[in-house]
Order: sequence, then structure tokens, then C-alpha cells
Amino acid sequence: MPSSSDDAQSSISSALMSGHHPLRSVLKVGSNTMVSRLLGFARDVILARLFGAGEMADAFFVAFRVPNLFRRLFGEGAFSQSFIPVLGEYRATRPASEVRAFVADVAGWLALALAIVTIVGMLGASAVVYAIAPGFADNPDKFHLTVELLRITFPYLFFISLVALAGGVLNTYGHFTVPAFTPVFLNLSIIAAAVFWAPHLQQPAIAVAWGVLIGGVVQLLFQLPALRRVGHLHWPRLRRRDPGVRQLLRLMGPAAFGASVAQINLFLNTILASLVGANVVSYLYYSDRLVEFPLGVFGVALGTVVLPLLSRQAAERSPRFPQTLDWALRLTWLIGLPATVGLLILAQPLLISLFRYGAYTAEDARQSALSLIGYGLGILPIIATRVLAPAFYAHQNTRTPVRFAMISVVVNMGISLILAWPLQQLGLALATSTAALVNALMLWRRLRHDGIYQAQPGWRVFLLKTGGLALLMGIVLLYLRGDTTLWLSLPLWERLLRVLGLVILAAVLYLMGGWWLGIGELRDLYRRRSLHV
Repeated sequence: MPSSSDDAQSSISSALMSGHHPLRSVLKVGSNTMVSRLLGFARDVILARLFGAGEMADAFFVAFRVPNLFRRLFGEGAFSQSFIPVLGEYRATRPASEVRAFVADVAGWLALALAIVTIVGMLGASAVVYAIAPGFADNPDKFHLTVELLRITFPYLFFISLVALAGGVLNTYGHFTVPAFTPVFLNLSIIAAAVFWAPHLQQPAIAVAWGVLIGGVVQLLFQLPALRRVGHLHWPRLRRRDPGVRQLLRLMGPAAFGASVAQINLFLNTILASLVGANVVSYLYYSDRLVEFPLGVFGVALGTVVLPLLSRQAAERSPRFPQTLDWALRLTWLIGLPATVGLLILAQPLLISLFRYGAYTAEDARQSALSLIGYGLGILPIIATRVLAPAFYAHQNTRTPVRFAMISVVVNMGISLILAWPLQQLGLALATSTAALVNALMLWRRLRHDGIYQAQPGWRVFLLKTGGLALLMGIVLLYLRGDTTLWLSLPLWERLLRVLGLVILAAVLYLMGGWWLGIGELRDLYRRRSLHV
């Protein structure tokens, strides 16, 4: 039976639901993101069959990672974190004409910066590859292939960052479906290139790289009609005196520095991965793809909805701000905990079932499982960071998250240098997860210290209930999983059905148990049809 703490949590939920409850938006973004992630798995299965975990795979994954790292700086990182709060403030306090002018100015200056970075990146591709993967220099063919692929994929940065700008505008206006569905086109483009074009080339990776670039163009085109519907399809311009642009640049300064420091973290891992052992870059990639499923489906969805919501509440000085933040943290724990337990127990069966075809061997699956375990431990703190950091950005405070990000990167660097050689991919993944935990704890403590976050009643009982459910789910999964080596002898269809059955069983067991125990957030999920954005 529900306890008094659950009654308190119900009152929190009711308070949220009395206004514009964000859960429906989270579910909407998550469901569309799940389509993209499922296609992403199909893409990675095809790439694993095509490349395996050899030299061509390493070359493509590095060439694909570089523009993605810059995208997180220009698109999903410092830019979005600074742009959405300012746009939310403009929308709440300025006439529509000034809001339109602000968006057009931002689009112009962003496009100019992206064009410069893209041209420099293409011209200096050799230096970039040598900087991020110096171990490739020992293999001239691998090095030159990576350079060629990078010159093809680098312009993807230009288009995908403008996609992030368009998505930020749409999210601020409460339109979440189009931005969440947009990544589907990247996966479709890569799959089409890998299936229909790559087999006809001597270097199949070149076709896949062109698929990345074409996918970026299609994603931007897909968002233009939605921008027109909200009244923000404008020609970019370069007006210098827009106060909103100056405010954005002021916020972006420390945020960009922090995002750059975070990217140094990823660059360091790639450098070490290229040095410590053969195929380590590929092992990390395949395991990261599995971790990105819960992070993408839920973590990105929650962060996407929470930032504009908190920004609006901060601009309005709404008393619901702490309740919204507390609600988001409970959802983080509610979903992140079983996802962590499931990935740790099913690491090798998942990799075998999804990727063990063609050039991807049983040894590749075993080695990738080590890094998947290390990355899996970071699911909860990474999702928590995507909830906690927006609480600072909503108040237009980018300096504090930057300072904490710098500390966490130093932690990651130190642990990586200690563990990379003895543990290889496992050590690098553990370093990433530990740094994420340090970052989340610092953000949480500072929010409590500043009085921005106050824990709502019922956390102790909530943790006991969810912890007990996750433990029960883990025991059942461990028993039914059996010996992981037996999975290698199963035919393809049986592997897929078996792993799918285990995932569904674990989810049903956890959700039904949570319903029976009266966990308020789960009951919100069941009542999602009554929620309104």
C-alpha cells in the first residue's frame, strides 16, 4: 500500500499537472527518439557486418566522431544551453517582431562561424586526424583513409548545427515531435549508403561517409516547414547591435569553454584508445551505441523538455521550479536504475545478438562487453547531469556548470591515464563514468546550497522501493540469461527473440512492481493520456 510519503509525491505530481505537465512532451520526444535509436541499431548492425572491428571501422568511427564532437559544441552543447534561455526570455518579454529579428541574427552569425570552422577542418584534416588518433600514423593506409573520410564528413557539422538551432526554436515553442524525429533521416541515409552504394566501392567506408553528409542536409530540410509554421523561417543576417546576440555571446563564452573542455575529455579517450591496443576505438564505439539507447531515448528527451520548461519558469519566477526539478530527478532515477542493471547483466548477450554477424567476431563482442560494463555505470549520473545543468542554464548561469565540467574532465584524464594501459577499453569507460558521477554530485550539491533545489518529501521510501525492484529484476535476468557463451551457438532469430524477451520481461516486472508499490511517477506514466502540454 502507498505510504504517506507517496501521498506527498502525489501532491507534487498534482501540482505539476495543474499547469502544463511536461511528461507528455517527454514521452513524445522519447517515442520519436526511440524510432531513431532502433534505426541506429539497424545501422550499426549493418556497419558491424560491413566493417567488423578492424582498420576500416576505426577509420570511419574517428572520421564520424570529429564532426560530432564539434556539433556538441556548436549545436547541442554551449549554443543550445545559452540560446534556449535567451529565446525563452525574448518570447516572454518582447514583441514577436523582436523575437524574429533575434532568431535571424543568431542564424546568420552561427552559419558564418560554422562555415569558417568547416573550411578550416577540411583543409587541416591531416592535422586533425594526427591530433585525435596519433596511433593511426603507424599505419599509413589507415591514416590516409581516415583523412579522406574526415574531409567528406566534416561539412556534416555545418548542417547538423543549424538543425540544432532549428530544434531549439521549435522546442521553445512547444513543438517537440519534429526535432525528435529528425535524426531518423541520418540513420536512413547511412543505411541506404551502406546497403546500396558501399558494396560497389573498393573502400566501402567512403560511401558511408557520404551517407553521413547527405543525412545532415536532409535533416535540415525536414525542419524548415515546421520553422515556417511557428513563424521563424527567416533569411539569416549579420546585424551587429542586437542586444540578444550580445547576451547570447556573453553566456556562450564560459559555456563554450566548458563544452570545449568536455570535448578534450573525449579527444583524450580517442587518443588513448588509438594507442593502447588494436581495435579499441571500435570496441568503445559499439558499446557506446548500446549505452546511447537509454541516454538518447530518455536522457535526451528529458533534457530537451526540461531546459525550455525551466527557462520559462525561471523567467516567470514560478514557485514550481523546484518541484519540476525534483520531478525530473525522480524520473531520472526511476528509468536510469533499471537501465543500468539491465545493461550490466545483459552486456555480452546484447552485443552478440545485435552485432555478431559478418566481420564482427565473438572476440569483438567479448571485448566490447568490457567497455559496455564501464559505460553502463555512468548512465544514471549522465542523465542526472542533463537534468541538473539546465537548472543553472535556466537562470542564465553558465559559469558554475563550466567550472564543475572542468573538474570532472581533470578527474577523467587522471583515471584514464592510470587505467588505460592495464584495462584498455574497460579503463577508459570507467574513467568516463566516474567523471560523470563527480560532475553530477557537484551540480546537485551546489543547487541545494544555493536554494535552487529543495528535495520534496518521499525520497527515502522512493529509493527503497525502486532499489528493491531493480534488485529483483537483476536476479531474474541473471538467472534467465544463463551462460553467455551459449548465446554464440544460437541461430540469429533465436538470439534476437531471446534477448528481446528478456528485456520485455524485465520491463514488465519492474513497471508492474512499481505500480503495485504505488510509485507516483509510474502512475503518471500510466495516466499519460490525460496529461497536456
